[in-house]
Amino acid sequence: MTTIKPVSDLRNYTNVLKDVSKDEPVYLTKNGRGKYVIADIEDYDRAKATLKLFGALQRGELSAQKEGWIEEKDFWQSLGIAND
Repeated sequence: MTTIKPVSDLRNYTNVLKDVSKDEPVYLTKNGRGKYVIADIEDYDRAKATLKLFGALQRGELSAQKEGWIEEKDFWQSLGIAND
């Protein structure tokens, strides 16, 4: 269930923090509009790691489009792994 609270509720932040749990952030509004999110640290770290992975995948895709793809056997060989 989505929890949305006005940022003014942070005056009593312990009550706001009680509503934060894994996979359930609290969204804070300012002047009636979404402004901030308070999230579990593990959720935050996972989101950052996911963005980093997507960025690396995008760079790899662009590199492959520009420089070409390599054969699977050549990939494994470049890693020093025999793939028969």
